[in-house]
Amino acid sequence: MKSKIIIALICIVAVGAIIGASFLIKSQVEFNKLKNTPLNLPDGFTYTAHAGCVNTPDDSLESIDAGVKYNAPIVEIDLNFNDDNVPVLSHSTPIGGEITLDEAFERISKYENLKVNIDVKSTSNLQEVVVLADKYGITDRIFFTGVTVDFVSAVHEACPNIPHYLNVEVLPTKKQSKEYLFSLVQLVKDNGAIGINFNKDSATKELVDIFHENGLLVSIWTVNKEKDIYKILNLAPDNITTRQPDIIMKILENAI
Repeated sequence: MKSKIIIALICIVAVGAIIGASFLIKSQVEFNKLKNTPLNLPDGFTYTAHAGCVNTPDDSLESIDAGVKYNAPIVEIDLNFNDDNVPVLSHSTPIGGEITLDEAFERISKYENLKVNIDVKSTSNLQEVVVLADKYGITDRIFFTGVTVDFVSAVHEACPNIPHYLNVEVLPTKKQSKEYLFSLVQLVKDNGAIGINFNKDSATKELVDIFHENGLLVSIWTVNKEKDIYKILNLAPDNITTRQPDIIMKILENAI
């Protein structure tokens, strides 16, 4: 009886190993196909170095420098406000000791043409963004993400001349529906945004194409793994946000 159980277990393990190997082979074939597909990126394509890129501390000056090191034309910072309503770099509620937006803008201003994606986490003192941007002469290099429908009014009132993407949660169950995609286009237009910013897991070529057909931009976050980067690049969005700008830099260099 024991021998039969052992044989059965061995068979189960063997079948599992075969299935696992088949999956890995299929996955590698798909990856190789993606790598060998010529890129057809839109004019003006950019990639954004996520706050805390390449293993630097989130929302740090080191992160900004790292983005520049890997040729990212845009760096991301998270915008919040401390107890004194001073704008600081923080993804969550500030606890003290954060880099101020003033410090970040000073560093960014030293890099000619470097753009900054301000991921809005709070709108309590947005007008200070304009004041500081004017101080460092980088107003034309700024745009907002993180702007949900709830934030739109505050953004328009405090920063009417700073463009923004609309952050949208694209429903996975509806992302193949043309009617649904048209509704997202209309939502973005109705809220005065330049385009849509959404999670990579909901990205499809149909979504990218329909936004481009309607004169809107597409930004996709946060794409870190090499295989995912190739997959998203093949959808031809306008921007990819990544913690690994070094990988994208190498891919683009090899594609030239």
